[in-house]
Amino acid sequence: MSHCLVSVKPVPVTPVPAATLVLLRNRSAGAFEVLLIRRHTESKFAAGDFVFPGGKIEASDSPDDAAAWCRSVDAGQAARRLGLASPPSAALGHWVGVIRETFEEVGILLAYAPDGGPVRLAGARYADYRRACQADHRAFWEMLRAERLTLATDALVYFAHWITPEVQPLRFDTRFFAAPMPEGQEAVADEREITEVRWLAPREAMDLNARGQLSLRNPTVRNLELFDGAPTSAAALEQMNGREVRPILPRVIVEGDRRRVLLPGDPGYF
Repeated sequence: MSHCLVSVKPVPVTPVPAATLVLLRNRSAGAFEVLLIRRHTESKFAAGDFVFPGGKIEASDSPDDAAAWCRSVDAGQAARRLGLASPPSAALGHWVGVIRETFEEVGILLAYAPDGGPVRLAGARYADYRRACQADHRAFWEMLRAERLTLATDALVYFAHWITPEVQPLRFDTRFFAAPMPEGQEAVADEREITEVRWLAPREAMDLNARGQLSLRNPTVRNLELFDGAPTSAAALEQMNGREVRPILPRVIVEGDRRRVLLPGDPGYF
């Protein structure tokens, strides 16, 4: 009897839903800059790289009453914008989750106070809330209810969708949002997952990366390119608003010692 060896292609890991947020603020000279945060060198994903705030969408980001705490975005609208066939509440969880993750990682909270004005993070109370959220994501809702806050989901602009290559053992299905930096707040690294924060113009960040002075992942560079050239943060956000979003799944090609990343539309991508 003859025997033959059959090569079995491993089944790709299912990507985890995630969201990330590009925060923009104007400079005094008229240009604008974006917030980049450095992940801890011992992180399981993107260790030591500069990325945008964000992370995994948790089940707790989609409670039944989530829409009641969101301004101008409901579950149906969120599902249509993301093109998700899953329950609408899961789609709205991306808006909630990216605001929560940003609060946990850098202490910035996109929310409105009970009087309808921007929330003010004065005092140690919000520092306590932030630590509680880092320990248990569900504490985010306890804060919203206790302080009677409304999430500034109306300020978020959805503009991109990237999926980690199939060859990676840790994969994310990431939605990219952008929003103006709230006035009166400051980005402060949590010193756990995030070790450094930097405000840079898109072109500055890309040039530093090209010179090997700032480590950026390919999706970060590609999305910075979308903002490069806009005269102000408001113009950049308007440019992203309503943009057609198609999922981007990079392919990794290894040829000897050479590793290439192909994007949809590149020669050899299929």
